[in-house]
Amino acid sequence: MTKDISTKKPDAQRMAVLRALPLDIKQQITGEEAEAFLFNKPLPDSLLEKLKDYLEPEDER
Repeated sequence: MTKDISTKKPDAQRMAVLRALPLDIKQQITGEEAEAFLFNKPLPDSLLEKLKDYLEPEDER
């Protein structure tokens, strides 16, 4: 059974990451972008662009 987003809790670690971002970055993130990040959905290119200075490239992990 697939849970609806309204009943599913956001990932606590991802929530902490969003909260730790500088205020100017947080103010730029849309609700759709935040939802994708918090619920581990594919991230929109617009969000990846906003977070580019805070993300590690896949091949460096």
